[in-house]
Amino acid sequence: MSVEELYSNIPPTKLRNQDEEFKPAKTTPFWLWVANRFFYGMLENRFFALRYKNEENFFARDTQVPCIAFATHTNWWDGILAYNICRRIFDKEIRLMVEELNRFPILRRGGAFPVNKKSPQASMRALQYSVDVIGDLNNILYIFPQGIIKPPNFRPIEFQTGLAYIAQKAVKKYGKVNLIPLGVNYCFLRADKPEILVDVGEVITLDNSKIDRKEYTEFLAKTLEKLSDKQISEIAEGNLTGYKTLFQQKLKWYRKIEQRLKTIEIKGSGV
Repeated sequence: MSVEELYSNIPPTKLRNQDEEFKPAKTTPFWLWVANRFFYGMLENRFFALRYKNEENFFARDTQVPCIAFATHTNWWDGILAYNICRRIFDKEIRLMVEELNRFPILRRGGAFPVNKKSPQASMRALQYSVDVIGDLNNILYIFPQGIIKPPNFRPIEFQTGLAYIAQKAVKKYGKVNLIPLGVNYCFLRADKPEILVDVGEVITLDNSKIDRKEYTEFLAKTLEKLSDKQISEIAEGNLTGYKTLFQQKLKWYRKIEQRLKTIEIKGSGV
């Protein structure tokens, strides 16, 4: 794949023109046990640390109202990260819309369900299921409203209308819905592997179904862009105040030697 082909504005299901049978997520205690360990281990192996802050915004929500979390979509790891945010930080099951789930059907056991973006009509089944599934308050619907993978820190953040559609229908069905923006950044700090930083934004509670879907889509996009820009600015300034650590790798042997060498003072060396 050339550099020019890394990003496309056409969803994969539409690009490949392949139909996909809709199948709902199908979790069981055993498969969740497997997914918990497998997906957590994947992050631990590839990243130095996963840090998060402002999770109190989520826990201060009205717990009797269905929840939808939304974030930018910049790379392959987003789905794995989303699973861990929902399971290990929020202590909920994830329901995640995935294109071409037929290629990885086992992900249904962890909470994923397919979406066919060949046309608005083809994706309607997934949107309707999204509304139904958040009726179980043990679930969080996790959405990437951009609809396709965009480059890191791509601006402006623009959403497709699916998130606003689901929120509007959820209000009609349940009376209210909680919308939770998440600032997510993959970055190198002082370690030899990248870290993941997650900032949980203030919960938006929608209780009016008579919204202009286009205007509300723009509002949600601007809300996430503001949260993400604030996070980027803090990282650029080295300001990581408030972040808690979900995991952090132990120093490798060569990093331990490096740390030890920094404590050694050689007389007459000028060091």
